[in-house]
Amino acid sequence: MSKIKAYIEDTYYEMLHKVTWPTWKELQSYSIIVLVASVIFSLSIFAMDFVFGINSGTWKGVLGYWYEFLK
Repeated sequence: MSKIKAYIEDTYYEMLHKVTWPTWKELQSYSIIVLVASVIFSLSIFAMDFVFGINSGTWKGVLGYWYEFLK
């Protein structure tokens, strides 16, 4: 039980004194960067899925037309 207590105390000390926490301004800018990167990544995945994927509408995607050609 003393090892668990020592671990918690060491963790608390390290989080309080040794960790460098970002400022509020840095946190906001990092969050905006992550948000923009996530949107760009999801839009690129959507575009690839629309172009190459098989959709159920009039546009079958490149692969849909390729599979239809191979039949």
